[in-house]
Amino acid sequence: MTHLPVQPDEALADAHRELFGRLVGWLFRRNGDLQAAEDAVATAFAQAITAWREGGVPRSPEAWLRVAARNAAISAARRRTRDVLVAPEEMIVMAVTDDELTESAPTQDDVLTLLFVCAHPAIDERMHAPLMLQAVLGVDAARIAAVFLVPPSTMGQRLSRVKTKIRDAGIRYRVPSPEDLPTRVGAVLRAIYAAYGASDALIDELGGDRPALRTEALRLAEMMTTLVPDDPEARGLFALLLHTESRRAARFVNGWFVPLGAQDTRLWSAVLRARGDDELRRAAAQGRLGRFQLEAAISAVHSARAETGTTDWRAVVALYRGLLQIAPSTGARIGSAAALVEVGEADAAARALAVLPSSVVADHQPYWVCLARVEAARGRVAEAADATRRAVGLTTDPRVRAHLLGGAG
Repeated sequence: MTHLPVQPDEALADAHRELFGRLVGWLFRRNGDLQAAEDAVATAFAQAITAWREGGVPRSPEAWLRVAARNAAISAARRRTRDVLVAPEEMIVMAVTDDELTESAPTQDDVLTLLFVCAHPAIDERMHAPLMLQAVLGVDAARIAAVFLVPPSTMGQRLSRVKTKIRDAGIRYRVPSPEDLPTRVGAVLRAIYAAYGASDALIDELGGDRPALRTEALRLAEMMTTLVPDDPEARGLFALLLHTESRRAARFVNGWFVPLGAQDTRLWSAVLRARGDDELRRAAAQGRLGRFQLEAAISAVHSARAETGTTDWRAVVALYRGLLQIAPSTGARIGSAAALVEVGEADAAARALAVLPSSVVADHQPYWVCLARVEAARGRVAEAADATRRAVGLTTDPRVRAHLLGGAG
């Protein structure tokens, strides 16, 4: 059988997806400078674009990129120390020797430790997800800024300051000790969830790079199930994201937003749903319940409507009760209130929302959507209308705004 040669652009895309974080982690392990490691790997990929298109894909793309990144790091270090510049030919000729092929190569452990660095407790928690997207996946600051709704220059400055802190504070490349591992894994998982959630808010903006970033967050979640296979919460997070993604095609139909309960289940992905159920079962088998497993179980109950035709709202209420016991949050309280309305307990739903501080929910669109439903169920028409107006004012997607205003019929 004749095998067609691998196309350079396809090989580059595959290499970037699989190797960027691994190479960054490998260089960071050597020099302790995250920004320098990222820059060197980015330089290697930039060189590969020209070299691979002109000369074809090398026999070992990883080894080629490793040598290129190492040379770029050496050259940059020499420039920073005002030493003799690296000879130009050192940056151009990328022949890989046997010694270089057998040299300590990047591994999955490099990615794992880099994830822990990105979610280090000394770093502002709000920067965990952006840093992870850039350092591990190679997402540029402009795309990250679009997801987190800040100007690109602001995000660039924030990322730069964090990397400087990592270097100057000597935050080193190591996996946490066994006693610290549970909390540190939790920080990594929360950062991945934040990255996904930022690109998967109830109201998606039209256009932009959000779908691509959702894919990146999903890949990180899947990666964690391989890197820490004995942590059930890693599988719980992946199950949660799989179930959420399985329903995505049904959220907007013919230009209209369709709420979960009204979605056509024929549009849901049975493949993703089955994968999510499998990950959740594997997590449950480990016998250590956690936040992400409970959230995934709630999502799985919703997904089960594709088979049963109904949603077991009593089960959803019970699962939210458990979630609020171990991981109370604004989102969990709103979700619990919405479920209580579905089982005819609107007054209990109102009490659940009433405990949320006004400073937290004032600009939180899902709260006002839920409050409108609660007040309508209680027969408080004026209050429901007022809450709907607040929700509409906080909605950026015109399709969702039309739905809230009743434009979807």
